[in-house]
Amino acid sequence: MDKKELINSGKVKSVFTTDEDDKVIIEFRDDMTAGDGERKEVMNNKGAYNAVISSKIFKVLEENGVETQYIDLPEPNVMIAKKLEMIPIEVIVRNIATGSLVRRYPIEDGTKLEPPIVQMDFKDDEYHDPMLNDSIIKALGIATQEEIDILTEKALKINEILTKFFADAGIILVDYKVEFGKDKDGKILLGDEISPDGCRLWDSETLDMLDKELFREGKDDEVMDAYIEVYNRIIPDDEKVI
Repeated sequence: MDKKELINSGKVKSVFTTDEDDKVIIEFRDDMTAGDGERKEVMNNKGAYNAVISSKIFKVLEENGVETQYIDLPEPNVMIAKKLEMIPIEVIVRNIATGSLVRRYPIEDGTKLEPPIVQMDFKDDEYHDPMLNDSIIKALGIATQEEIDILTEKALKINEILTKFFADAGIILVDYKVEFGKDKDGKILLGDEISPDGCRLWDSETLDMLDKELFREGKDDEVMDAYIEVYNRIIPDDEKVI
């Protein structure tokens, strides 16, 4: 399947049309960004590691009843996926309080959140991804109440599956963000990616960070080692392609 027209070039991925109207090609680039793209570096094979990790996670979710846009990974950094009309909401699930949550609210860093917090942010760099509530979402015409409920339900199901999946690999799923879109029939599917770019992942024993937070903290020389560690823990030897 060949790339045709560039649909979108985001901070770290490029999306292309194909000769099939309902499919796209997503190319994961080696870019690493932070601060709404204000800081940017290129890291060798970062795109490939994120693509393979995402494809593995999407397959695990599909096996457990979560429908995604994922179809295939013909190259380590190239994903074939169902074409979606993305909903401009980042759905964030928090299992442990850290980061912006403890900066904005009187919650102690490291507090286990039971039940998990589901937070929705408006995906828009111009407005710096502000937090949403149901009323604002509906006022903006982004989603109906029924769709908000579906997003919440799907995000919590993903959380249940992935918390166990990562725990089996000796990793704590601290928090993560997911994005959804509608296919040609209007069905809401999980899209985009799930990788160390959009998850906080801690080693279960040492609590060492294994995610993009290292880059945000300026520990650039540790970032790819962390991504490779996640890759090695969750990808079986017979599935490794990098």
